[in-house]
Amino acid sequence: MPVGLNVISVVSWLVCVLLMTGPKGYGNVCHVGSGYAYSSVKAAIEAAQKGDTIYVHGGTYQEGNILIDKRLALIGLELPVLDGQKKYEIVSIKADSVLLTGFRIQHSGRASLDDPGGIKVYDSKHVHIINNHLYDNFFGIYLQYSQQCIVKDNILEAFGQEEQEIGNGIHCWKSEDLQIIGNTITGHRDGIYFEFVYRSVVWRNISSDNLRYGLHFMFSHDDAYITNIFRNNGAGVAVMFTKNVKMFNNTFEDNWGDAATGLLLKEISDSYLFNNRFLRNTSGVYMEGTNRIRVEKNVFRSNGWGMKIQASCADNEILHNNFIGNTFDIGTNGSLVLNSFDGNYWDKYEGYDLNKDQVGDVPYRPLSVFSVIVEQNPPAMLLYRSFIVTLLDRSERIIPTLTPDNFIDNMPKMSAFPL
Repeated sequence: MPVGLNVISVVSWLVCVLLMTGPKGYGNVCHVGSGYAYSSVKAAIEAAQKGDTIYVHGGTYQEGNILIDKRLALIGLELPVLDGQKKYEIVSIKADSVLLTGFRIQHSGRASLDDPGGIKVYDSKHVHIINNHLYDNFFGIYLQYSQQCIVKDNILEAFGQEEQEIGNGIHCWKSEDLQIIGNTITGHRDGIYFEFVYRSVVWRNISSDNLRYGLHFMFSHDDAYITNIFRNNGAGVAVMFTKNVKMFNNTFEDNWGDAATGLLLKEISDSYLFNNRFLRNTSGVYMEGTNRIRVEKNVFRSNGWGMKIQASCADNEILHNNFIGNTFDIGTNGSLVLNSFDGNYWDKYEGYDLNKDQVGDVPYRPLSVFSVIVEQNPPAMLLYRSFIVTLLDRSERIIPTLTPDNFIDNMPKMSAFPL
């Protein structure tokens, strides 16, 4: 199966991207603030030449929409505030090689047609948005038709109550070669949203308490997300209609709800899920229409379902994972099994290891008959932990009749992997 990049090659690629991209040098310097040559950010931008640096000193600037249409470095000192007064898109960037850093950007306008936000980048390259605090905006940072941009170390806070009333924290559309690194996002519709975004990386972000997803992929190929935390969102991450995605070393935790999952994989293929932690989710991973996915060395702990793998999935490999303390380790909605389960650790396994090779001598069937019943009749969950359910599950393990014959791990591990 085409797994693609391994861990070492992904990290090497990431380091090379970081070294090769960066804004060009900047020229003359001017200052904005009380007692300086300019009291207005707009006036300083208008007077500046391409390549100049503008330092904006502490204070509150209510200047409506601020347009950056030339190569500039706009640097905030003492966290100056750009306030949209709930009327305007605050900063619009329509030039290549712009640096925007050190600002509190707050109270953007709200509209469903033109999607205003704190910072919006239009058809630009090499834009760096670094170390800003975006507060109470409709969209936080919005990139469209952009390439080789960096969004790094920003804090994005919003307070949405309904999905239709708030935009996404970091929204990326029809863009390429982006780096979304080290941001903290809360209170938006989706924390990070990718649609038609290619060859990009999402690294070391914390996306929590968002209304829908911590991270949402749509039609976005050849991307990677690495070492992120997705906590207490409507659902953790959704990857849909996508191929060649690398998902390494992330934490999906406390995503609870009727339809909540740590990770939703829908209509994706040829991807790699490695060394992630799924902790206390309704379902750790939900897979539908998912093909040729390698799920390796992950931890599924204290979830309702460790994994739900629908019958529409094929040629997926689930191997060398730890399943610990889940109500159900595996669930499915049909009898067709076209996936393999090999060499996993299952804390419910009660087999033996006579030759002491740390592999159980008796195959393990991770699909319990009660999970099959609950999938078809959810109210049956009321009987969980009853004597009749325990008897039914144990009988099924001895003489399988209701669970698929090939839904089996032939090499169950006797002890958990030290992941």
